[in-house]
Amino acid sequence: MSLKREGAFNSVVAFKDILKQAASMQEAAVAVVCAEDREVLRAVEMACESELANFILIGDEKKINDLIAAHYPSLPETGRVVTRQAENSHDAARKGVQAVSGGEASVLMKGHIDTASLLKAVLNKEAGLRTGSVLSHVALFEVPAIERSIIVTDAAMNVSPDLQQKVQILKNAVTVAHRIGLDNPKVAPLAAVEVINPAMQSTLDAAALTSMNNRGQIQGCKVDGPLALDNAVSMDAAAHKKVGGEVAGQADILLVPSIEAGNILYKSLMYFGNSQVGAVIAGAKAPIVLTSRADSALSKLNSLALAICSTN
Repeated sequence: MSLKREGAFNSVVAFKDILKQAASMQEAAVAVVCAEDREVLRAVEMACESELANFILIGDEKKINDLIAAHYPSLPETGRVVTRQAENSHDAARKGVQAVSGGEASVLMKGHIDTASLLKAVLNKEAGLRTGSVLSHVALFEVPAIERSIIVTDAAMNVSPDLQQKVQILKNAVTVAHRIGLDNPKVAPLAAVEVINPAMQSTLDAAALTSMNNRGQIQGCKVDGPLALDNAVSMDAAAHKKVGGEVAGQADILLVPSIEAGNILYKSLMYFGNSQVGAVIAGAKAPIVLTSRADSALSKLNSLALAICSTN
């Protein structure tokens, strides 16, 4: 099942539709690493109520079961969860990755474990989920101010990506976009200005990505940049500044120049923009849900749905 947009610009890929799409994928299973976390278990409960997936809850079984008994007593009745003992966080990460690589689960989810420990297991050369591609963070926002959804990448993984890394980050985001029905997403490589300035590496990289797209080296999307944020998302701003092209004012994907820019944009959309968000790590053998402990259960649920949709 794929969510097809009927319009080029005003249509919205909404999380309610992504949740429906995820629920239609009957074989989805999620391995949760260090599941002894109340907010994570709340997201699992919400996912089970929505019939999104089955879950393997890996970690301290006693703590997991105690939390379920105290806060989510109906969860076992869904028949969608099993628990698995792990001796420590490293063992839990290893078992979670093993469940995915062995085909028992199709999505890996972070629980009460630090990101570095989980990624160490993911990137293990012998038993991990490496593909040779760059791993990158792909976040989908429902933005009330512009009445549509937009993808931001990379706000969490790659600190200062070079051109080749940006190519892979872009391709990862386009793959996710395709999975949720954006067949030919419009990509804006962001910078502070719309002109190419040799003193600003972000503008050089944006121009190179645009040229690579025009020459068929990057496919499945339309890339045009550099674009400043206003001219990437606002038709009025683009028209006022006389910025033309197929992407100006109607970008589906915002490719940020650095992790600082991505992190600030991500949190601005959440805290100032009142946006819903779901995010996934793409580029591994399976999608990874790598949410922050500060993220709400709803954000975790949205991320689960986005990850499940990204498996097809």
